[in-house]
Amino acid sequence: MLYWTLIFLVIALVAGVLGFTGVASAASGIAKILFVIFLVLFLVSLVAGRGWV
Repeated sequence: MLYWTLIFLVIALVAGVLGFTGVASAASGIAKILFVIFLVLFLVSLVAGRGWV
């Protein structure tokens, strides 16, 4: 998940440098959403992995 976030971030940066603002905006939005999903899944796995009974 984090890998895809970084891929979309790089796409957004390259598109922004080349002047494709629409593509850059879309890619950065996707990167933000993927990062939030990554954080939620990471926190859930931390809580679930503690072994509370």
